[in-house]
Amino acid sequence: MGTAGIGTDGTDGTAGERGRLINVAYRLLGSATEAEDAVQDAYARWYGLPGSRREEILSPGAWLTTVTGRICLDLLGSARARRERYVGAWLPEPLPDRAEWDRAGASAGPGDPADRIVLDESVAMAFLVVLESMTPAERVAFVLHDVFRYPFAEIAGVLGRTPAACKQLASSARRRVDTTSGPVPATGRPDVVRRVKEAWESKDVPALVGLLDPDAVMTADGGGMVGTVLRPVEGGTRIARYMVAIADRAPGLELLERSVNGAPGLVARRDGVVATVAAFDVVGGHVARIWVVRNPEKLRPWVGGLPRRPSGPAPSRLTGRGPSPG
Repeated sequence: MGTAGIGTDGTDGTAGERGRLINVAYRLLGSATEAEDAVQDAYARWYGLPGSRREEILSPGAWLTTVTGRICLDLLGSARARRERYVGAWLPEPLPDRAEWDRAGASAGPGDPADRIVLDESVAMAFLVVLESMTPAERVAFVLHDVFRYPFAEIAGVLGRTPAACKQLASSARRRVDTTSGPVPATGRPDVVRRVKEAWESKDVPALVGLLDPDAVMTADGGGMVGTVLRPVEGGTRIARYMVAIADRAPGLELLERSVNGAPGLVARRDGVVATVAAFDVVGGHVARIWVVRNPEKLRPWVGGLPRRPSGPAPSRLTGRGPSPG
């Protein structure tokens, strides 16, 4: 098979792997910021190798995937301890749809990882929340195999376990998806979210109750940095009343329909600054779950728009796996 070698442009052929690695790491970590850091760490380790060692590696992409996976595995393990100290509920970082912000004329720096994450059903907020219920090893095995189609023989190198053990981990994770939430919808219904926005703006409690499932649950993440409910609000009527109470206490709040992790959602701005991002799970024409992110550290991709869209079309789904080791 030959060696990694050096390309005619002076590179070693690894630069093009970054986008795929960011996609893997975000699904593993639920944080675009941590995903960027993990991939940056993997590249630092790659370039820290002696040149002769790099040339011996038959598939730099596979090597980088293995190292990124191991870094994410370590981060997931330490995250459990950090989450125990987290104030209130912890939710994944919401991602905007760069196309919508491009049309609005927004532009930011070219290095934002949100610009490289493919928005498909595997980044839906409902799906990411279910991933949080898995053990770190289950999550790595499940994401790499079920989302990115890596064979268990390669996943074994990430987890340091046998392929059979990795297969069992993915199977266990799959049961969590099936029993925790059932089939995860790829998108919500834009018309339902639009009517929620209109009812919220008009402070119409009965209309909101009619749009919410009676057993709906709203979870908010302020990270202890901004005010929000620390426990989930349960029941459509309670959620509707809470939403109207928020509108009463925050005059001048501007609600915008925006894609959140590839599905219809709402963004609340005050004085032109994004303060809240809400993702919705719409089932059977009613809102079943609402995830509200207010932690400003998780709203950085929403501040000042998004990076310019890269040239060339982005794939509609991210299901292909990375290169295999030689």
